Amino acid sequence: MVNFKSDVEAIDALSAMSKSLRSEIAKVIVGQDDVIKKVLLSIFSDGHVLLVGVPGLAKTLLVKTIADVLDLSFKRIQFTPDLMPSDITGAEILDENRNFRFIKGALFANIVLADEINRTPPKTQAALLEAMQERSVTLGGHLHQLPAPFFVLATQNPIEQEGTYPLPEAQLDRFMFNIKVGYPSFNEELMVVKNTTSSRSVTLNKLIDAEEIIYFQKLVRRMPIADNVLEYAVKLVGKTRPGSDLATPATNNYLSWGAGPRASQFLVLGAKCNAALNGKYSPDIEDVRSVAEDVLRHRIIRNYKAEAEGLSMEKIIQDLL
Repeated sequence: MVNFKSDVEAIDALSAMSKSLRSEIAKVIVGQDDVIKKVLLSIFSDGHVLLVGVPGLAKTLLVKTIADVLDLSFKRIQFTPDLMPSDITGAEILDENRNFRFIKGALFANIVLADEINRTPPKTQAALLEAMQERSVTLGGHLHQLPAPFFVLATQNPIEQEGTYPLPEAQLDRFMFNIKVGYPSFNEELMVVKNTTSSRSVTLNKLIDAEEIIYFQKLVRRMPIADNVLEYAVKLVGKTRPGSDLATPATNNYLSWGAGPRASQFLVLGAKCNAALNGKYSPDIEDVRSVAEDVLRHRIIRNYKAEAEGLSMEKIIQDLL
């Protein structure tokens, strides 16, 4: 049973726990400190994550390692062109007594690794929409609740387009963060090669369970936030919408579509959680700025002019900040 005398004490415990988790994950994952921090941010904010990076950057290993240090159930789904919705949600079968019985699919776990999520057709991708938003699956007119907590950690290769299906905007919007996974530094890669080409084995300790995670998620939502910080987050999202009162000249020139209200919600939640993990008791504008790029990257759409001039999404977001 989780029991703290005050929210201040609980925030201190959450900050210490995040440091312990990152230290444990670092036994397997070399570097990628920022990526690890943001994945933990999303977990304690009750959000899903899309990890985007070229092959071989340990995206899948990172998710499996995080699952190993959390005392949660874990399922991996390898997304392929022939994957059907029932393969992930489950199906009703006729048993030996001629009664329909629901067989749970791979979604019925606390952590679901959606590996190469863009390799499956839109029909199967759409099966994730209800699960990611409502934490439930509806099949045959019956509602089946998914276990709590529930996270989808998806991976995607940005350079290989053959045999892939672009994720629709409605699906992308369900992800709290779109995190870019970059190449390791020379020294980090040296350590990776050294560790993976020897007989080294690592034992990971499970540090936190479902009850504690749910408690900390509720704690993050309870955190107070100043009105000016709240207004900054909502105005920032408003600036991304072409033709709106808050739109900047760059927005009107370079963006086709802006972010919706879900971006404002995730900016505030992410800022609160970022503050908590850093031992602060209320978020400030810097906390909003630190999560803005990963929250907005997949929610705004550049127009042809921006692409023709080579303006990256990151450059546009930094200009808005």
